[in-house]
Amino acid sequence: MDFWLMIIGVIWLIGTWIRVYKQARFYQIEEYKSGRYLRWWLSKPDRYAPRRPLIAVFIGSVLAFFLSESPESPLPHIIAIITGIIAIIPPNEGEIKKAFNPTARAKRLLGASFSVAVFDLMLYSWLLSRLNLDDPALQAIGLSATGLLTFLTAPLILAAGNFLMYPVEATFRQGFIRSAKRVMAEINPTVIGITGSYGKTTTKGFVADILNGRYKAYPTPKSYNTMMGVCIAINKDLKHDYSIDYFVVEMGAYIRGEIQRICDLTPPHISIVVEVGPQHLERFGSLENIAIAKYEIIKNLPPDGVGVFNWDNPYVREMYERGYPQTRLAVSRQLDPTNLPENPPRFIATDIQENLDGLRFSVHDIQTGESQPFFAPVLGVHNVTNILLATAVAIHEGMSLQEIALRAKTLKPAESRLVKQVVPGGITIINDAYSANPEGVISSLKVLGMHTSGRRLVITPGMVELGDLHYEENYKLGQIIPQYATDVILVGAEQTKPIYDGIRSTNFPQARLQVVDELREAMAWYQAHFKAGDTVLFMNDLPDTY
Repeated sequence: MDFWLMIIGVIWLIGTWIRVYKQARFYQIEEYKSGRYLRWWLSKPDRYAPRRPLIAVFIGSVLAFFLSESPESPLPHIIAIITGIIAIIPPNEGEIKKAFNPTARAKRLLGASFSVAVFDLMLYSWLLSRLNLDDPALQAIGLSATGLLTFLTAPLILAAGNFLMYPVEATFRQGFIRSAKRVMAEINPTVIGITGSYGKTTTKGFVADILNGRYKAYPTPKSYNTMMGVCIAINKDLKHDYSIDYFVVEMGAYIRGEIQRICDLTPPHISIVVEVGPQHLERFGSLENIAIAKYEIIKNLPPDGVGVFNWDNPYVREMYERGYPQTRLAVSRQLDPTNLPENPPRFIATDIQENLDGLRFSVHDIQTGESQPFFAPVLGVHNVTNILLATAVAIHEGMSLQEIALRAKTLKPAESRLVKQVVPGGITIINDAYSANPEGVISSLKVLGMHTSGRRLVITPGMVELGDLHYEENYKLGQIIPQYATDVILVGAEQTKPIYDGIRSTNFPQARLQVVDELREAMAWYQAHFKAGDTVLFMNDLPDTY
C-alpha cells in the first residue's frame, strides 16, 4: 500500500503548491508584509476554511471507512485519491485586476515556501506513521487529513517562507540602498521631497513639469514612494545622469519612520506637505499619527532648507506654524487676499473657475504683490492647490510667475487621476480609478456633473482604509452622489453597503442603482446601455484583496 499512500501524498503536495502559488499574488499585493496578509486571510471563513476541500475530504473519509472491504483492498486509497483531486482543484478566482508578478524576490519566496510545504507534509506523515495504523482505510483517512492540513495552511507556509528568506532579502535590500546612496553622492541633485495622504503623485508631476521649463528635473516614476521604489528609480534612471538638477521624490508611509528612512537615503533640501487626511487611517490609527509621520519630511530639512505647506489643511497649517525651517512657503485657494490672517500664506489662488477644458484662476504673490492669470488643462478644483505648491517651489528656485503660468498650460493629469477621454461610440470616460478620498471624490463628482448632455454613471467600490470613519465617510458619499449622477453601479455588496445606505436615504430612483460583484459586470452594463453623449465616472478601483 506504500504506492497508494505515495500517490495520495503527491496529490496533496501538488494541491498545496498550487494554493501557495495562487496565494502569493495576494501576498505580493500586501507588499510581502506577513501581518497584513494574514489579517486579510483570516478576515473571511472562505479564505481560511474553503468549503469544497473540507466537504470533499469529509465525504471521502466516510466512504473510505464504510466501503473498506478487506485489509488488502485498495478502495479506501482510490477514494482518497479521487477526493484529494476534487479538493485541490483551484476555485474560480473571478476578476483578476493585478496578476502575479514573478519577480526575482517572488521566485525566491516561492522556492522557500515549496521547501516548507514538503517539510510540513513529511512531518505530518511521519507523525501519522507513529500511530502504527494497520487498517488501510485509517491510513487513507489519516493521510488525507494531513494533506488537507498542509493545503489549508498554505498562507502560513508562505509566511514561513518569507521568514526564512528574510536574511537574504535584507542583504539584497542593503545592497540596493548602498548602491542608491553611491549614486546620490555621485550625482548630488537638489532633492525635492513630497508627501501627503493624497495628492503626492500629481503634485510631484506638476513640480517636475514646471521646473523642466528652465532646468532638468527627474521625478520618481508612477507612484514609486517606498524605500525600495525610490532605490529602483535611483539605480535605474538616475545613475550616471549628471544632467539632473532636481530629483523630485515622492515619499509615502504606512507607519511612522518610513519617511525618515527615505529622507536618510535622499536628504531633501525642499519639502512639500500636500494633505493630511484619513487615507490609510486603519494603519495609523489616528489623524494625529498621520500628521506626525508626514512631518518627518520637514524635520529632515537642513536649517537652510525650504518647507512648502498647504495652508488650507489644518494639520499642515500647524506644521507651518511650528516655525521650522526659517524659509517656509504656504499656499491657499480658500483665503481672500483682501482679508488675510496674521502670518498669511505667500501664494493665494482666487477667481477659480472650472469647466470641461480645465482650470482658470489667478495666483497672487502676497510678498511681491504680483498677480498672474493661470490656465491648466486638468480637472478637479483640488488641483489648484497642487499647482500652487509647485508654483511656490518654482518661484523659490528662480522662475517668474509669468514663466510658471506658461508652463501650467502644458500640465497633464497623473495616470488614472481624473483623466478624461471620449471612446469610440461617443461615450465620455472619466478615469479617477487610482484611489479615492473624502476630498477627491467631491472634485470628481463635480467634474461628472459638468457633463449635461446625457446620462451620468458613477461606477465605484467606495473608499477604503478609512478605519473607524469607513461607514461615515462612505455614507456621506452615498448622500452626495445623487446630486451629480443619473445612474450608479456599486461594485461589491459588502464593501459598498455604506454608500448604498446613503443613496437610499435620498430620493434617488431605486431602478437607477445597481450592485454587482465585479467591475467587468459594470463595464458590460454601460457598454450595452449607454450611447454617445453619456458619461461614465470610474471612481476608485480596489486591489484584489478587497
